[in-house]
Amino acid sequence: MKAYLVGGAVRDQLLGLPVRERDWVVVGETPEAMLARGFKPVGKDFPVFLHPGTREEYALARTERKTAPGYHGFSVHAAPDVTLEDDLRRRDLTLNAMAMDAEGRLIDPYGGRQDLGARRLRHVSPAFSEDPVRILRLARFAARFAGLGFRVAEETQALARAMVAGGEVDALVPERVFAELSKALAEAQPSVFLRVLRDCGALARLFPELEALFGVPQPPRHHPEIDTGLHCLMVLDQAARLSPDPAVRFAALTHDLGKALTDPAGWPRHRGHERLGLPALARLCDRLKVPNGYRRLAEKVMRYHGHAHRALELRPGTLVDLLLRLDAFRQQDALAPFLLACEADARGRLGLEARPYPQADWLRVVHRAASSVPVADLLAAGYRGERLGQAIRAERIRQVRALARVA
Repeated sequence: MKAYLVGGAVRDQLLGLPVRERDWVVVGETPEAMLARGFKPVGKDFPVFLHPGTREEYALARTERKTAPGYHGFSVHAAPDVTLEDDLRRRDLTLNAMAMDAEGRLIDPYGGRQDLGARRLRHVSPAFSEDPVRILRLARFAARFAGLGFRVAEETQALARAMVAGGEVDALVPERVFAELSKALAEAQPSVFLRVLRDCGALARLFPELEALFGVPQPPRHHPEIDTGLHCLMVLDQAARLSPDPAVRFAALTHDLGKALTDPAGWPRHRGHERLGLPALARLCDRLKVPNGYRRLAEKVMRYHGHAHRALELRPGTLVDLLLRLDAFRQQDALAPFLLACEADARGRLGLEARPYPQADWLRVVHRAASSVPVADLLAAGYRGERLGQAIRAERIRQVRALARVA
């Protein structure tokens, strides 16, 4: 059986990166022969099998032919006469179109190793334009390898623009778009994903709420970067430095959607943008079928990030009410992701990336103090129902007020 290590495992090995998973292509075999060797079939659309020992995936070499718009519109041909070069030609980028044989010899018919050296993301063939998912993958790989100096080849970016102009990305289903976004959010520089999409016009088609932020000015005193779209990309990268949680990063990215919806006559100020952004966030989440956990955090950050920034100035009662709206008393772990997204917002500004954010420390202290109210004592004193809620709030305010006097 002629089996070749392919794709990301070869790429990452050549880059000196950890190999997370190993995929194989088998040449010259049939599904019946694979089953006879003890391989277990797992592929739905084309023949893929699990190795009986390693459980790694082995796919029969195959070619694809475009039959309809979108990324489902393909017919697959997998047969013993399909060569390794045929299989590699259908792949998206040259750095993913290399293989190694059993002796570790590199098979590189499309210049992947040269593109690795040049730090270039380049499509293998014009067939790239047949699958709109490849635009999302291109942007995601740009984000993954930005720290190594990789850039999208001009000819590949031009091809992506032509695909967008031809309406290919309009065929993408929401679940796949969010799946690629969530993977991109996990990268070290997730903003690059959105920059690449914007450069080819796909951001306006897939994420119009984000595209609308570019060109919207902000007060230079608070936002030296001025442009709201740039600010949100900077906030996203700051969130990536502060937290590995993709929900925090999503909330950081979307927190200012309302600034595109304020009255331009009042720009660069954006009064009420927190409230105005909520319907836009709801549309984005509904369209992409964003998980509820992401959505709830994003709504809290959008509504209350301004309160967090003013935490050192707020009265005890306002602080207690803020924590109550954040559900921080009922869910003790609800405050941390909110504060991380708010800190990212404060630091996602040109020249202010390293400034401290004492508001987060203060809100943590306030939360601990307000959470220490002895509810059992109030119950023992006969408080019930609405009167109990009022008594708890009053005691929390008293605790915070005492804390403020000590501070």
